[in-house]
Amino acid sequence: MLKPSKHVLATRPYHILAKPGDVAERVLAVGDPGRAELIARELLVDAKAVNLHRGYNTYTGFFEGVRVTVATHGIGGPSAAIAVEELKMLGAKLIVRLGTCGGLTDKVRVGDAVVALGAIYQPGGTPGMYAPNVCYPAVADPEVVLELERALREEGFNVHRGVVASSDAFHAEEANLEPWSALGAIAVEMECATIFTVARLRGLRTGAALLVIDNLATGEFMEANVEARQRLELRAARGALRSIVKLGA
Repeated sequence: MLKPSKHVLATRPYHILAKPGDVAERVLAVGDPGRAELIARELLVDAKAVNLHRGYNTYTGFFEGVRVTVATHGIGGPSAAIAVEELKMLGAKLIVRLGTCGGLTDKVRVGDAVVALGAIYQPGGTPGMYAPNVCYPAVADPEVVLELERALREEGFNVHRGVVASSDAFHAEEANLEPWSALGAIAVEMECATIFTVARLRGLRTGAALLVIDNLATGEFMEANVEARQRLELRAARGALRSIVKLGA
């Protein structure tokens, strides 16, 4: 019989191969490695790549004179959990997710921003492995929520604060959209529940800002070209970075 123990590869960073001191206490985490590179290139000063291994592209530099890291958490709960765990091992104290979502109410329009108070998730999955046999609250840090909302409004976004639903299957969400909406979820995405759960269990402050790229209630979707969408993403990133700089770690 296997004797339960923490396997050796889970005791140190295995995917984010940065060195001690490479990761700042303040981290902005995104799903797309290309978005991480764009934000680091356009918004950070003296940005340096500290990891390009396994798609967890990670850059550290300065924003408004404060040292910050822009990291990649990948797609879905399992990938995001690895990022949170290993960024914590490397010195992170505050992790804010900047991602995309689909609106679940007609008031949440394409081009708006959602700041997540917390996340609904189906029983089991990655949060269930971290907190088995309980209904663990996947919630953001209240101060992070308020600061993200303020900063995004200053960037000109129409901001919605509320509960989101975290899906484990991008191509099999339809059956759950109506129940999630009936429970008050205003948007659907894939990582918040895991990030909020793992961050809280590991003693990190956390939050999430989500750019609305489609609306599942109305059928609206973002038709902007690549350049226009990148400009929108950089506006959201600028607001998120200003919030984590102001918050401190």
